[in-house]
Amino acid sequence: MTGRDGERRVTITDVAARAGVSRGAVSLAYNNRPGVSDATRTRIMAAVAELGWSPHQPPGKLSGSATGAADTVGLVLARPARQLQLEPFYVEFIAGAESVLEEHGCSLLLRLVRDTAREVVVHRDWWCARRIAGSILVDLQHDDPRIAALRSIGLPAVAVGHPSLTGGYTSVWTDDETAVREVVRHLAGLGHRRIARVGGHPALGHTILRTVALNRAVADLGLEPALSVTTDFSAEQGARATRGLLGRAPRPTAIVYDNDIMAVAGLAAAAELGLAVPADVSLIAWDDSQLCRLTYPPLSAMSHDVFAFGADVTRRLFDVVHRRNPSSESVAPPVLVPRGSSAPPRGTRQGQEVRG
Repeated sequence: MTGRDGERRVTITDVAARAGVSRGAVSLAYNNRPGVSDATRTRIMAAVAELGWSPHQPPGKLSGSATGAADTVGLVLARPARQLQLEPFYVEFIAGAESVLEEHGCSLLLRLVRDTAREVVVHRDWWCARRIAGSILVDLQHDDPRIAALRSIGLPAVAVGHPSLTGGYTSVWTDDETAVREVVRHLAGLGHRRIARVGGHPALGHTILRTVALNRAVADLGLEPALSVTTDFSAEQGARATRGLLGRAPRPTAIVYDNDIMAVAGLAAAAELGLAVPADVSLIAWDDSQLCRLTYPPLSAMSHDVFAFGADVTRRLFDVVHRRNPSSESVAPPVLVPRGSSAPPRGTRQGQEVRG
């Protein structure tokens, strides 16, 4: 059978031949039914993805692609639902993704799960049931177990993270090293020499990259070694980490947070301890949001267009699904927006010019 353009259409027989199985096995695997082993199912779905076969090709911007799947993009987040509603980053990121999907008449399938192992199961179920045309992978880890598992079934995806973490998946990421260096230079220029950081989960790739960048930046500028504390990004752990840091002797004169929620909690924790911000301690949040502008004093923050970031990632996924050979790319790094929460430490009349 040939298509309108004269090219021969891929058939179930072609898929069976490529996978070395019967047509019945292809049907069972494609429809996610029992009767074939996991290894055989994986081999069949890889052949399906490679050949771009589908028994039915409904019209649509993604369903007309090489995958033959639904006009839907998958996104799985491993975090509690209550925490997600408090995270401005993912609210903006999802809104940006939806803006592109709406342009193309497509939709987003979102699931919250307890951990990455469950995330793999959800992605696999969606893909084998042809519910999605591709996925967006976020919160990448060092040696992330999702990468090999999802590549083995041929799932088209774009990974949000540095290429060193993505195992060959097309990726879009922010230049965290440049952003961290800007924060450190700002604080050093104000006269700070003891800088601490309240980071995210220790397994996350961007937590590791930011820690390395922070250590390198303070060493290059001749500051005291930085202390990094890891958390789960929640306000509770952000406040607890802040209390611990400010209870040290000598305590840091500046703290950088890996998200805005923890920075707001840190501001409250400092007040509980009777410390003034920024006279006793300067605070800087990552990912500027409305929260940072509503506090008193307003929080200095690393700002970037998260809405546009989500849109860029989704456009890149369309390129992947349609096999346009997209390259990975870094978007513009976050830019520091100084506000009332960062100033020279107490006893310092003016900042120092920092070179290098």
